[in-house]
Amino acid sequence: MKLKLPHSTQNWISLVGATIALISLFMIIFLFVITFTSGGGTYLGLVVYIILPGFLVFGLVLIPVGMFLKVRRDRKKHLLPPTEWPQVNLNDIHHRHAFFIFAIGTTIFLFLTAFGSYEAFHYTESVEFCGKLCHSVMQPEYTAYQNSPHARVACVDCHVGSGANWYVRSKLSGMYQVYAVTLGTVPRPIETPISNLRPARETCEQCHWPQKFYSRKLVTQKHYLADENNSEWDVTLTMKIGAPLSALGLQEGIHWHINPNVKIEYKSSDNKRDKIPWVRYTNLKSGEVFIYQDKNESVDAKSLDTMTTRVMDCMDCHNRPSHNYQPPAFFINNAITSGSIPKELPFIKSKAMDILGTDYSTTDTAMIIIKNKLYSFYKEKYPEIYTNKKYLVDRAVSGIQEAYKKNIFPEMKVKWSVYPNNIGHMEFMGCFRCHNDNHATPQNRLIKKDCNLCHSINAQGPPDKLELSPVISFLQFKHPGTEAGDSWKEMSCAECHTGLNP
Repeated sequence: MKLKLPHSTQNWISLVGATIALISLFMIIFLFVITFTSGGGTYLGLVVYIILPGFLVFGLVLIPVGMFLKVRRDRKKHLLPPTEWPQVNLNDIHHRHAFFIFAIGTTIFLFLTAFGSYEAFHYTESVEFCGKLCHSVMQPEYTAYQNSPHARVACVDCHVGSGANWYVRSKLSGMYQVYAVTLGTVPRPIETPISNLRPARETCEQCHWPQKFYSRKLVTQKHYLADENNSEWDVTLTMKIGAPLSALGLQEGIHWHINPNVKIEYKSSDNKRDKIPWVRYTNLKSGEVFIYQDKNESVDAKSLDTMTTRVMDCMDCHNRPSHNYQPPAFFINNAITSGSIPKELPFIKSKAMDILGTDYSTTDTAMIIIKNKLYSFYKEKYPEIYTNKKYLVDRAVSGIQEAYKKNIFPEMKVKWSVYPNNIGHMEFMGCFRCHNDNHATPQNRLIKKDCNLCHSINAQGPPDKLELSPVISFLQFKHPGTEAGDSWKEMSCAECHTGLNP
């Protein structure tokens, strides 16, 4: 039986639209089968769920547009009688065929739209979409995320959370990000903190909640000095995350700051939240309030009124929970400990710090220079090692290169110093933004700079001469090496430790 359609369908615009729609539909089905059987990839998902459906809809829209223009043109030429509304007469075979095609096609289209929308939603929520689609821009974040404690937590669980409200906000924000990536206007590095990020209490606390007690934790750190033997210096700490007894809950310890009975607010004088001139403590049970102001960073009342008051939450300390770019002093220590950089190579710690202290234009350039400088150093200074144990030098080259690629990204101008990590106080001010003995109330009540508030030292020193503390006591910190003297006692760690110090 010959298919008969209304005369209005016989135009080039509708024909082109139908062709585009049919080709798009068959390509979607074909690529979906490939995706389903082989797993597909980032860009294949983009084509199947976003680009091709756009062409399909465009083609379908062209069909009625062409029909409308055809009818209007025929009426102007008096080829059709003037009528106000289109007529549908199922006794007319042309109308009947058009009606069944439209009804069946619409049913199939609505089914495919529902299925495609569901798949598109999941695709745009996937880690692959977030991390790989804009490869050069998101490479630092995606790489750091894969090596973080949250590597099995989807990006959207933290960056969007549950609920339609923040989902819509994130997609609207994403539209601008696509625009910025397309035109190459994305800042390098991407600026932080993110101003429109969902409050941590609505995301982090879906898994980590204040009412849960976190006990103290024993942490051992291995450091290597920049001498010929790469001398090991160990420090074992009791991290006072919570109180010593579970019955005390969050009355003590680092996580006291998120005690549900306590409210900590602060004002910062810079966008990075590094300078905090004003802090307010409120005991929600007793109503007790204390306001602390930095004696060394005096800010008048008028200026304070212009600053945003922020309630302290997880992100004020854990500001790099999944995208932490480690400083060289840290990731080289870890690489030596794991054996990917051989400790027996003389001066390897010192030489690594020297090489990594330079900014390189691209990752490829850095890889070449790391290799050439290490080869040149051992060939010149230790020719016997270079000749007889070159495999150690090769292992060191590979270890430094791999650690570099996980933490430093020249193309996006990303490295440890760009994104301060507020956990601790070694390379960045972190805790010392408030705990500096300068924040005081009018009654001279201080936010103390007391290391033992957060941790106590149980052991320290070289492994063969390790100094141990009694069970119920702790050690006073001993700075490794003699060149530091006692001047470090009057300084903040970050004044010396820039990430490139041993």
